[in-house]
Amino acid sequence: MSLDDQQRAQKSAEAMWANDSASRDIGMRIESVAPGEATLSMEVEKRHTNGHAICHGGFIFALADSAFAFACNSYNKSTVAQHCMISFLAPGKLGDQLTAHAKEVHLAGRSGIYDIAVTNQDGMKIAEFRGMSRTISGTLFEEENA
Repeated sequence: MSLDDQQRAQKSAEAMWANDSASRDIGMRIESVAPGEATLSMEVEKRHTNGHAICHGGFIFALADSAFAFACNSYNKSTVAQHCMISFLAPGKLGDQLTAHAKEVHLAGRSGIYDIAVTNQDGMKIAEFRGMSRTISGTLFEEENA
């Protein structure tokens, strides 16, 4: 029996999460996945703060980058970042619940564009991230063609 698009996205996320020590160790959680979309979250803890007592930009970038990764790998085709950029709009504060929602903007051939918004628990936009993806050889799991 072949998988539908949502089942494929979920199974792709499960396969990636099993090997994603970086995202897990930072404290991220997968909230949802769908074809070309993913939402991840994390609470800003003391270990995430910098010398200004706000969330270090690297952790905000990592959250957005992980949401990007789960979105662009949702088709069970191994896909990596080709280029990424981020604009920090407001600080993440200790105790904030940050959420990164990634959405596919364009996908053609092996190249994709994804926009990721990072917000806090009040819906305030913390950062905007754009990622360009490139599909490489391989899959995340073996899939039967039925």
